[in-house]
Amino acid sequence: MPEKISVEAMVAGGQATAGPPLGPGLGPLGVNVGEVIAEINRLTKDFSGMRVPVSVIVDPETKQFEVKVGTPTTAALLAKEASIEKGGAGSWKQPIADLSLEKIVSVSRAKMESSKRKDLKSRVLQTLGTCVSMGITVDGKSPKEVIGMIKSGTLSVPEG
Repeated sequence: MPEKISVEAMVAGGQATAGPPLGPGLGPLGVNVGEVIAEINRLTKDFSGMRVPVSVIVDPETKQFEVKVGTPTTAALLAKEASIEKGGAGSWKQPIADLSLEKIVSVSRAKMESSKRKDLKSRVLQTLGTCVSMGITVDGKSPKEVIGMIKSGTLSVPEG
């Protein structure tokens, strides 16, 4: 009995096509590529405008498939929250956006499942590190300042 085959790709949320990289990977497996693409687009529509990791697991005998959708990168989620296309060049010198700590916590929660960090505080600190490189301030403060405040205990991570 053959093993299941996995085809992995990064796709634009809600806009996957039968072209590369999915079509050439799925075509030889004998699955209905149109059905697979429709399912991917249905599952990723909430991530419109972001690149999303997807895995399509195919049973070559039955031609059945399962689509697993990951979460976009932390940077992509932050950019969406800040309504920017991408982080700024030389962003550590000139901030390009400001988010509330609550938004940072929200993005951190969204990434918890795929993160190696298993507690919220650690994941928030990691997300704040991404803010540094993207030029995003937090409640008007430098993300480095917020990191220091969280580590020293003068600022707590909201649970909500």
